[in-house]
Amino acid sequence: MKIKFWGVRGSIPCPGPHTMKYGGNTACVELRFEDRLIIIDAGSGIRDLGNHMMSHDLPRGPMKTEIFLTHTHWDHIMGFPFFTPIYIPGTKLKVYGPVTYEDDTLKEIVGGQLAYRYFPVRQTELAAEIEYTDLKEGQFDLGDGIMVTTKYLNHPILCLGYRFEHRGKVLCTAYDTEPFQNVFATDPDDPSYDEAMTHEGEQAAREQNQLLEKFMTGADLVIYDAQYTREEYQSSKAGWGHSSVEYAIAAARRTKVKRLALFHHEPVRNDDQLDELTKRYCNSDYTGETEVFFAREGMEIDI
Repeated sequence: MKIKFWGVRGSIPCPGPHTMKYGGNTACVELRFEDRLIIIDAGSGIRDLGNHMMSHDLPRGPMKTEIFLTHTHWDHIMGFPFFTPIYIPGTKLKVYGPVTYEDDTLKEIVGGQLAYRYFPVRQTELAAEIEYTDLKEGQFDLGDGIMVTTKYLNHPILCLGYRFEHRGKVLCTAYDTEPFQNVFATDPDDPSYDEAMTHEGEQAAREQNQLLEKFMTGADLVIYDAQYTREEYQSSKAGWGHSSVEYAIAAARRTKVKRLALFHHEPVRNDDQLDELTKRYCNSDYTGETEVFFAREGMEIDI
């Protein structure tokens, strides 16, 4: 597997002189298996990936690829209308992802950006052949010896983590997510407190956190949500659907992950601040046997 990061930011693109080192585009990851291309998320970074495909892939024949969306929040689909291959005749594209709205299909949510009220080109005018597939938790054979396992994450909208396996190598994504918490009242003085429900909530949260760690156990590379520090998360960000750097590293160490890419960077975080976090957290004294780094646009990894 060959991985390349085309977008590593969360929430909103933040290009500018203070984000040039790590990049300002939102989530997009390229995954290559010899001649097979899989794209994870269609944030603003997919625009540059599409331009790369025009010069690298199109000269070898019609483009064929798959996009796996972790979820349909704006920062993870906003680049789709600017993905040049969808305008090229002969392109074949499969789009996979979870859907949480019963009345809206994946095609309506993602392709619905291509409507005159938002964009000068309509979905019906695209030249590519596009197929949409709704995903739930499970394991799927993608052919060519590639397996993908999906896992529900903890985010304000239905969100999937992906575990790609090929020839004994494993890549996992675990974003956008935060640790599962008890959703029931835990204070006995709270009018809504119920001892049985509280116990059940604690057990459910613990089980889901254990399942996510099992999902990523032993992976060669995990791309994990690390938008906040623990202090930021605990002070005001709990419930927003994102994890802390400290939690991501601890989870990777517990599950014996070989390499951990910290991902979905806070958009107000500049390069100097990410460098400081790198000095603080990305050393063997803190990470143990797991290699930890903050993902950067343009970074390429072979596993």
